[in-house]
Amino acid sequence: MTLFDAISTPLPRRLREGLDRIAAAMRADEWGVAEEAGLTPTQLHALTFIAGRGDVGMRLRAVAEHLGVTQPTATDSIAALARKGLVVKLPDSEDKRAVAIRVTPAGCDVVRAIGLAMTSAERALETLTPPEQQTLLELVIKTIRALQQAKAIPPQRLCVTCRYFRPYAHEDAELPHHCALVDAAFGGRHLRLDCPEHDAAPPPVLEAAWRVFERRSA
Repeated sequence: MTLFDAISTPLPRRLREGLDRIAAAMRADEWGVAEEAGLTPTQLHALTFIAGRGDVGMRLRAVAEHLGVTQPTATDSIAALARKGLVVKLPDSEDKRAVAIRVTPAGCDVVRAIGLAMTSAERALETLTPPEQQTLLELVIKTIRALQQAKAIPPQRLCVTCRYFRPYAHEDAELPHHCALVDAAFGGRHLRLDCPEHDAAPPPVLEAAWRVFERRSA
C-alpha cells in the first residue's frame, strides 16, 4: 500500500462524486431543454419514454417505475402532457379494462425537436476519442446492468440482455457482435441502451451471453 492509498477515499466513492458532478450538468441541460419545450424534466422524461415504445403505449405504473417516481407524481405529469395534447389515454390493446398512454403526433414532433438539441454534456463527450467513447459506453452498460441486478432501477432494454444478442460472434474487430433479429453484425459503438425491438433473453441465455461479453470486453 502506498501513502496515497492510505489517504485517498475509496476509488468507487471518488467515481461516484465525479459522476454526481456530471449528473448536475446533465440536470441543468435537462431543465433547459424541457423549458424550451414548455415542459418539466419529469414530463420530458415521461414523454420520451412513452414515445420510445411506439404505438403499443405504456401503462401508468410502467411510466412511474421507469422514472423512479410515485404513481401520483407520474399521474400529474401524464395529466399535464395530455392537457398539452402531447399524449392520449386509450384502451390497452391487451386488456380493455386498462388504459394505455400513447404519444400524439404533436408529442412526436416535440420528441424529435428535443432529439436535435445538443447539450453541454454531449459536447463534453464529443471531446473523447471514438475508442474512448466506445469504452465508456461499455462501462456504462456494465454499471446499468449491475444496478438492474441489484433492483436499484427497473429492467432496461439493453442489447446485452436481449435474446437476439450474440456477443463476439464474429472475428471482425470492428463488428464483433451479431443481432439475430436483423441477422447483421455490429460493433461495440452500436450497442443500444434502449432498443425498441428488445426481447428479454431467458435467464440461462442471458447469463451465458453476459459472461462472454464481460470477459471479451474487459
